[in-house]
Amino acid sequence: MTLASLVTPLTRSLTATQTRQEQPPLIVQLVHRFAVGGLENGLVNLINATASERYRHAIVSLTDSTDFCGRIRRSDVPVVSLHKREGKDLRSHFRLRRVLRELRPAIVHSRNLPALEYLIVAALAGVPGRIHGEHGRDVYDIDGSSRKYNLLRKTVNPFVFCYTAVSNDLAQWLVQTVGVATSRVRQIYNGVDVHRFYPRNGAQRSFGPEGFVNEKTIVVGTVGRMQTVKDQLTLVRAFIHVVTRDREARERLRLAMIGDGPLREASYQLLVDAGIIDLAWLPGERNDIPELLRAFDLFVLPSIAEGVSNTILEAMASGLAVIATRVGGNPELVEQRRTGILVPASDPIAMADAIYSYLRDPRQLMEHGQAGRLRVETHFSIDAMVSGYLRVYDAVLSDHRVAER
Repeated sequence: MTLASLVTPLTRSLTATQTRQEQPPLIVQLVHRFAVGGLENGLVNLINATASERYRHAIVSLTDSTDFCGRIRRSDVPVVSLHKREGKDLRSHFRLRRVLRELRPAIVHSRNLPALEYLIVAALAGVPGRIHGEHGRDVYDIDGSSRKYNLLRKTVNPFVFCYTAVSNDLAQWLVQTVGVATSRVRQIYNGVDVHRFYPRNGAQRSFGPEGFVNEKTIVVGTVGRMQTVKDQLTLVRAFIHVVTRDREARERLRLAMIGDGPLREASYQLLVDAGIIDLAWLPGERNDIPELLRAFDLFVLPSIAEGVSNTILEAMASGLAVIATRVGGNPELVEQRRTGILVPASDPIAMADAIYSYLRDPRQLMEHGQAGRLRVETHFSIDAMVSGYLRVYDAVLSDHRVAER
């Protein structure tokens, strides 16, 4: 199997000029799957904002990739899919080794647990720079305490030059639980494109079914893959609780849940059973997220675990007040009662009370939304994120432990 046969047809094939020694160093970004998601969105932002004369990038997906590749604006970024089968697939290790020997990257940067073990393959392939990034915990290991997973991390640890973590919470966990030396961990927040995500100017645009929104409605919205770790069912239960206890809430509140996954059907059924499906819109996956966020009035993230949520940052950049669960890096983003409200995870009553507080005092929607936009502009810019990663890449390449190829 050749490299050309693995490169997705959605991207340009490799050319001879891309492997010349005079080209900038190549970084292979190693992910489980390249599709819509917070990790992948941050990776695209990093690639698009990196000066082409500093570093080249290639994406290697262990499984496959989707038309999300179209978000990459640079023309020199191949996306390679290894088509790994579920479970253990030794052949995927050999395919990766062949890909790395042909690409000859200076650095492999693996992302999250499914890609971690492949840094051993990178070491055997002679890749000098090896970095692992933590973007959030596995759905089967919400608190990061799994002995099996942490044993894997400790086994691979000697093959990792340094670690990146998107939140202080994850950085401290790497040090305290996994046993990584503090000097080898770099915490870098995700950045958000404030030119793509910005507050609406003027009246709310119409969206959803006919008559779904009007000048009096308050749209409670969420965006994300509808899976267990995102826990959209708690938001549905909270919404049901609010609109069934208050007549004004039933008249004014609307629920928009953007995304697809196993919880979509369950969410729909809960709303049908409560007799309020007409107050909700569940369109599945969409490609107009910036426009939809500008049409929302309040953003809710009900996750039971998070690294640093790109959707929270995008909602804040869009001028939205945010209700989020007090998990992972969420408290590092949302300032309590200033840019939003933090609530316990898996607590629909607390979430309902937070939603109701905005219904009672809609001025908070504007005040918290404006404060959130300012916070993003000040602390979570793409420029700051890119600078953080470039410092890590520069340090890896300049360290005496990384020989020139």
